[in-house]
Amino acid sequence: MADVGSGLIAIGAGLAVGLAGIGSAIAEASIGAAAVGAMAEDEKLFGKGLILTVIPETIVIFGLVVAILLWLNM
Repeated sequence: MADVGSGLIAIGAGLAVGLAGIGSAIAEASIGAAAVGAMAEDEKLFGKGLILTVIPETIVIFGLVVAILLWLNM
């Protein structure tokens, strides 16, 4: 039977991934809209728009790393 500490660690791991995902989604929404607008004007900006859209996803990877570290310390 798990104790309260393990449950709180699991909640913390879930919050790390969930909140990082929400923050990344908010950032990606505005970046994606700007990238599409820039590509509508000049198609050569596709690569830059794609890279700038992917950069916020690294925040989710950091959240996943924190969650894994918390999970391994259970």
